[in-house]
Amino acid sequence: MDVVIVEDAAAVAERAAARIAARIQRTPELVLGLATGSSPLGTYEALAARVRRGELDCSAVSGFALDEYAGIDYAHPESYHAVIHRTVTVPLGLDPARVHVPDGNAPDLAAAGADYERLIAEAGGIDLQVLGIGANGHIGFNEPVSSFGSRTRQKTLSPRTREDNARFFDSLADVPLQSITQGIGTILDAGELLLVAQGSAKAEAVAAMVEGPLASRCPASALQLHRKATVIIDRAAASKLELIDYYEQVERHRAAPVPAG
Repeated sequence: MDVVIVEDAAAVAERAAARIAARIQRTPELVLGLATGSSPLGTYEALAARVRRGELDCSAVSGFALDEYAGIDYAHPESYHAVIHRTVTVPLGLDPARVHVPDGNAPDLAAAGADYERLIAEAGGIDLQVLGIGANGHIGFNEPVSSFGSRTRQKTLSPRTREDNARFFDSLADVPLQSITQGIGTILDAGELLLVAQGSAKAEAVAAMVEGPLASRCPASALQLHRKATVIIDRAAASKLELIDYYEQVERHRAAPVPAG
């Protein structure tokens, strides 16, 4: 796992956006996995700024959202169909026909999960998956004790997740109890993982993900298994890491030439 520590949330957004933009420029038809929640919003805004300046063309990019609430009206502003359309599809100039979100209103969520897996496979798999991390270590809506081999499926939201997400709704009672989410196994199938996190509220989860044991209690610790996972965090989110000096040394010498032997 590559851990990159920057000064603040703005720097997280710029660093992550630069990495994604470089991939899109190399591969215009990139298949991009899209996280929702507050963590990636700055990154999407930084990408949109590049699009507005004419520096980046995302028109051939395909997108697959990580998750969706179950039973929510897609016209609701906090449905992830609406959120992805508002924060990603429109500002980045994506073709709406290329942007997919799990069907949280399907009468059979198990079948909807299998259909979503098929769509990802037909697209050739996800090239770059953007991730955030919940305060309890969840990725997507894979709550603690989720299987590392799980695929897209129905998942019950934990009380902590519902409480954290209540700020987006009129009340806690309005936050759905169920979701449909890409599984951890689905996420690990992506060619590259890019997780962003900001703020001290994420510090414990970040420490468990990066330096803790590989354990289903912290679903994000599964990133330790991936061959190409990058974590970009600000100093507040990094505040509980024990090996900060090492990560900073790696960053300082990342581009340094290797002395001739």
